[in-house]
Amino acid sequence: MLATLPLLKNIKFPTINRDNLEILQVNLGYLCNQQCLHCHVNASPSRTEIMSHETCEQIINYLHHNSIKILDLTGGAPELNPNFRYLVETVRKMGIHIIDRCNLTVLSLAEQSDLADFLTDNQVEIIASLPCYLEDNVDKQRGKGVFKSSIVGLQQLNSLGYGQKNSNLKLNLIFNPQGSVLPAPQTTLEIDYKKFLKEKYNIVFNQLYTICNMPIKRFGSTLISNKQFDEYLQLLQQAHNDNNLNTVMCRNLVSVDWQGYLYDCDFNQMLGLALFWHSLEKRHISELNNMNLTNNPITVAGHCYACTAGQGSSCGGALS
Repeated sequence: MLATLPLLKNIKFPTINRDNLEILQVNLGYLCNQQCLHCHVNASPSRTEIMSHETCEQIINYLHHNSIKILDLTGGAPELNPNFRYLVETVRKMGIHIIDRCNLTVLSLAEQSDLADFLTDNQVEIIASLPCYLEDNVDKQRGKGVFKSSIVGLQQLNSLGYGQKNSNLKLNLIFNPQGSVLPAPQTTLEIDYKKFLKEKYNIVFNQLYTICNMPIKRFGSTLISNKQFDEYLQLLQQAHNDNNLNTVMCRNLVSVDWQGYLYDCDFNQMLGLALFWHSLEKRHISELNNMNLTNNPITVAGHCYACTAGQGSSCGGALS
């Protein structure tokens, strides 16, 4: 579903270049136990795209020979990839910091009953999606029963030490708006989240990250269907902040898709805008050892305004 791509490519975005590569963000596949309205991946239980063991080995080989600081695992639900635990255990032994982008409900699946313990044992940082602290809003966006299951998952993680004071087990939450609006200020919203979740459910966490909804894939198609696409793009452009260009995630990150192909970010991956898009040839993780990406231009289009609007938005939350 690339209906948004022609519209986005016609919108000019400032030129930006890469810094040193520090983060490898790997999409282990589009299979997910949820099907959220805002999902920029179009992930769902029916998706069959799953990274193979061979490609996981190619990623491990690259990490072994390069000074990457962080391996950021995403999906779909990355934990549903049968190679997830092997990859985590192997990379953990290299001393590389690992992030798992967890939807929380995956912890409640019968076949994942020991997942929380596994993440704890391997000191994996968890960045979990919780788009609101109110049940009705979450279920409206992510499906009936998702909020209650997410709360159970957070309580389980807290019981293992995640998010607790003086613990090395980091638990961060992600907020995204319910529709075609900008997120509220991250600092203010974090205070509200912490107060409500502690008082209501005795849940604690480290940080809240706010991100804009990306006008691509499922959310982009919804905007087009509701005739809100142009209006939302205009909102993002009007809220653009040049200062955020210095800290957007694509400057020091490379995104790897389930087949091992390379992109400047996960959003470009979903649009098929490959690394070195101007060359019209997709590059593979097996080729990355021989590349020097520093100062190379980043492939941009209209969707990039979602990362620079307002406080800015990235996989690590607000930029300013």
